[in-house]
Amino acid sequence: MEPLLSCRSVTKLYGVVIGVNDLTLELEPGVHGLLGPNGAGKSTLLKLITGQLRPTEGAIRVLGQDPWNNPSLLRRVGYCPEHDAFWKFLSGYQFVATLARLSGLGRAEAARESERALARVGAADYMHRPISSYSKGMRQRTKLAQALVHDPDLLILDEPLSGTDPVGRHELMDLVGELGAEGKSVLVSSHVMHEVQAMTERFLLIFGGRVLAAGDVHEIRALLYDIPHRIRVVCDRPRELAGHLAARPGVDGVSIEGEELRIETREPRDLFALLPEIAQRVGARVRELASEDESLDAVFEYLVGDGR
Repeated sequence: MEPLLSCRSVTKLYGVVIGVNDLTLELEPGVHGLLGPNGAGKSTLLKLITGQLRPTEGAIRVLGQDPWNNPSLLRRVGYCPEHDAFWKFLSGYQFVATLARLSGLGRAEAARESERALARVGAADYMHRPISSYSKGMRQRTKLAQALVHDPDLLILDEPLSGTDPVGRHELMDLVGELGAEGKSVLVSSHVMHEVQAMTERFLLIFGGRVLAAGDVHEIRALLYDIPHRIRVVCDRPRELAGHLAARPGVDGVSIEGEELRIETREPRDLFALLPEIAQRVGARVRELASEDESLDAVFEYLVGDGR
């Protein structure tokens, strides 16, 4: 199976400003989240992938091919950009149908597939209105429809949820999940971690033009072995439970606040396996048990903060 994306020592310079810095990675087909704060290099990477930019150094391959000046490859790619670039005198339907024709579809097929794509993203009710009358959320749905219309193998979505209302965000997140279940490969960029975490379990974390980590959240967190995991336990006998846990190998610290017990450990799996036995031994009834670090927000904080 050919890689979805392969980058080898890719650097992109804007004069003396570095957009992407010596980036090397390989992604398999599937749905991936591209995460990082604004200015991290996400949009530059997506423009390299979609052939809008050429690397200053290094090599990039998308579906096994160089995307630069490669129309045959770009017909296999759907791109939903972060910023609008509409002909606003057109209706949503006319806009999507025009781009479908530019992607190689015949007139009848473009008409049929444009209606299908617009209906799928929830834009059918207003697709014949001029784009100049659209809200931000309507424009986002229309951009997504034009990315889908030619049935691409790879979808590139740059901040696709920006400007959508809560219902729209939920519907579009569900749509990305459906596309992944249908076998489509999707690379979705965002700076809002919980939204991407709702769409996929595979992530690429980028900061300062460099890839910090790639994999699912558990694999990425496992790379940070030197930083203890923080586990929160709410129970009715926290002091007794803390006394037994503090002496355990792999437990780096225990603190108590009311009925809440916070544990730091480098061996979270062992601790989770032991906790029921220890709680039973001391007669503690555990009401809540959670790892505070099994989220992308915590991982990203570790990678870019003082704990790095």
